[in-house]
Amino acid sequence: MPEQLTYKLFSHQENKSNYDWMNIEHCDKRVGKVRGLMEGRTLTIYSINIFSEFEGQGFAQETINMFRKSFDTIIADRVRYTAIGFWKKMNFAPDGHGNYIWKKK
Repeated sequence: MPEQLTYKLFSHQENKSNYDWMNIEHCDKRVGKVRGLMEGRTLTIYSINIFSEFEGQGFAQETINMFRKSFDTIIADRVRYTAIGFWKKMNFAPDGHGNYIWKKK
């Protein structure tokens, strides 16, 4: 069940990377990861990956819903054609440059 998700953040400052990384865990098992960058109240997601054996269980949707509680703007950067349906389902809108954006109302 997605409501049992926990997250472990590795900020770009602590891991000396250009990205913030987050592990997505369910019942103490890593089920996926997110690569992004947090800048104030804006989150840019470069990739969200739910491992294949855990796909279809709502983990990505629950993760995006969690992000919505903390950020005013979320940008899905350069969305792959095969992922467009997911971002549309999550109420993100295309910006005309390959990105999909959600803004808090």
